[in-house]
Amino acid sequence: MKKLQFNSLVILSFFFISLAALMIGTVTNGTATMALFSVYRASLLDPLTYVRFFGHIFGHASVSHFFGNMLLLLVVGPPLEELYGSKTLIGAILSTAIVSGLLQFILFPNSMLLGASGIVFMLIMLSSLSGAKSGKIPITLILVAVMYLGQELYSIFFVQDNVANLMHIVGGICGVGWGFLLKQTK
Repeated sequence: MKKLQFNSLVILSFFFISLAALMIGTVTNGTATMALFSVYRASLLDPLTYVRFFGHIFGHASVSHFFGNMLLLLVVGPPLEELYGSKTLIGAILSTAIVSGLLQFILFPNSMLLGASGIVFMLIMLSSLSGAKSGKIPITLILVAVMYLGQELYSIFFVQDNVANLMHIVGGICGVGWGFLLKQTK
């Protein structure tokens, strides 16, 4: 019988923390999700405000929201962790979390952000740059960016839902930034 392999420390840890956050949120009828796993305008004197700047990436509004994000995270994340290393991937995730959390806090005082979508889109954009040769812009990046931006912009203007499309775009921009930064260091 073959043994199981914990093949992607950061991505699998992200998955299990998000799963725990979903279960805790469900058991507490959303109270824990609101307190720890969502970012929204709150007093800067509240220590949990700073936890939420990062914690929002682990919260999800429903099981289907969780599955949608985690499926893509589990497909795109492990190869990137293998390519760039766990520390680099943690840096990319945490920086994307803080950028999107702060922007949500500052720009949208009357709404709340939660979920891993920004992280997933950061990983997708980073992935589209991962095979590029130094000094070159891959066509796959352009196609993914056009399709992705087009979909998000369409949703911003024509779809009325509770999806934070601007924060998806922010995640994608962070992914491109990390991609170009990592290309320069290799």
